[in-house]
Amino acid sequence: MKVAVISDIHANRHAFEATLDAVAASDAAELWCLGDLVGYGAEPDACVELAREHAAVCLAGNHDLAVTGEIPLDEFSLGASLAAQWTREVIAPENLAFLESLTPQAQEGSVGLYHASPRDPVWEYVLSALLAELCLDEQRQRVCLIGHSHVALSFVRHEGELATGEPRREGSTLDISSGEWLLNPGSVGQPRDGDPRAGFAIAARLGGNPAASMFPRILAAAVTAAAVATG
Repeated sequence: MKVAVISDIHANRHAFEATLDAVAASDAAELWCLGDLVGYGAEPDACVELAREHAAVCLAGNHDLAVTGEIPLDEFSLGASLAAQWTREVIAPENLAFLESLTPQAQEGSVGLYHASPRDPVWEYVLSALLAELCLDEQRQRVCLIGHSHVALSFVRHEGELATGEPRREGSTLDISSGEWLLNPGSVGQPRDGDPRAGFAIAARLGGNPAASMFPRILAAAVTAAAVATG
């Protein structure tokens, strides 16, 4: 079975819909979302509703937790806190209830899922091999999927070696059948790796054991409404 993995939609409906179209055209059987459906963008209800309809698994990100009130707004930048406050005011009750039902970590079969990292599922940005090494020491699963940084990345540690990592570019593929891995699909709604196209990952699983992963990129219209801050 193949699984499409997405993260950090941030209320960008245009990018989310384009990603869903690409996933539907692929051979992925399920969609897993690593969180941050809302925040920054202007269409939180539409994005939560799309996730409710299409995602077999969905985590809560730090921006989702800000909207539900589980994280104080003063822990965010001014732009992010204003966006969360606005989202609180406009989001539909049923979509808020969905966000309230989510957690920032989960496990699907042998795969660990974390919005941010195995060490800190809410806040940690895993952007270096050193941090990846610490996370690999912490994680119980051989393969973990993470989001939060908005950068498509992979980190691997083979037995007796230190962790190494690199950004994942469009269409790159990985053999993840051995070693310990951290995989970040990048961001659907607000990429921060120099490529403005929406990013996601497709992971292949053989007998429940992750075996391969690829990283598509797709062109999607940026969010056009300016109802909230984008900083």
